[in-house]
Amino acid sequence: MSFPVSTLLLRNLHDVFGEIDAERRRAVIDEIFHEDAVFYDPNGGIFRGRDEIDRIAGVIKATHPDFQYQPIAPAEEIGNGGRVRWVSGSPGKTAAYAGTDFIIARDGKIAAVYLFFDALP
Repeated sequence: MSFPVSTLLLRNLHDVFGEIDAERRRAVIDEIFHEDAVFYDPNGGIFRGRDEIDRIAGVIKATHPDFQYQPIAPAEEIGNGGRVRWVSGSPGKTAAYAGTDFIIARDGKIAAVYLFFDALP
């Protein structure tokens, strides 16, 4: 199945990095990521392949299981790339941090994700 870049951005944000249930998260990863996809973490981590992306998404979510990601602007697309700006934190509280996800898509699936941390708006 092939997805628009904006759909991939939002599903990655909510259904991968925002998902606490490991089985649901893995099912989405298998659906929207290429087998050879790469996730670049701003702290220098490079995670290659679905298994590593699944592992690091679980590690990140476990550090703040109640946090939710909220886009602060519509997802933007240019060609096979796109970005979405977001904030994250506990529901009903001030956002704890902000970021931008940038993806490169290939044939309607994610080939690469680049995470940037931003100043809170």
